[in-house]
Amino acid sequence: MSLISKKTQHILKDPLISNNPIGTQILGICSALAITVKMDTAIVMTLAVIFVLSLSNTIISFLRKFIPTRVRIIVMLTVIASLVIITDQVLQAYMYDISRQLSVFVGLIITNCIVLGRAEAFAMQNSPGKAFLDGVGNALGYGIILIVVSFFRELLGSGSILGFQIIPDAAYAAGYSNIGLLVLSPGAFIILGLIVWIQRTISKVEEV
Repeated sequence: MSLISKKTQHILKDPLISNNPIGTQILGICSALAITVKMDTAIVMTLAVIFVLSLSNTIISFLRKFIPTRVRIIVMLTVIASLVIITDQVLQAYMYDISRQLSVFVGLIITNCIVLGRAEAFAMQNSPGKAFLDGVGNALGYGIILIVVSFFRELLGSGSILGFQIIPDAAYAAGYSNIGLLVLSPGAFIILGLIVWIQRTISKVEEV
């Protein structure tokens, strides 16, 4: 039981830091650059990816023994696309403003390397329970980077967090000004690069 527990924990925890989809594998960075101007969009995108990735992994794992090898990619894309459509419709119905801000990036979850990659590399080889945990772990690893990037972009670029002003008016009166670069995609790229550098530096230290 202890061995099974450790394996289960590894499946869930490994993508969070050690093998993070963005920080280590450099996958799915388009959305990290495009939708992280504000934390609310990053959080909603994270929840959307958790829903799609965990369920697509689980469904594909259930079907893995019945999927012909030649059409496996088509089946995977069909499952993923169906879940993305459901997600997009729910966002449009209940979070229309955020749905508009996310624009095409919810739909692009279909082509996200992380989602299709985990279906092919893990869900097709493992049980539904493990596939579900792998999906949750990788989605959380992806989402953590989005939220961290959006935190610094919104705070330093707009002076707010989740729409609430954090930097007081007195600071602006004293001469402080927001870093406009962080509102643009190059600003996200700089923060993302720093996160990747810090993560890989820590990993090297741990290996030594």
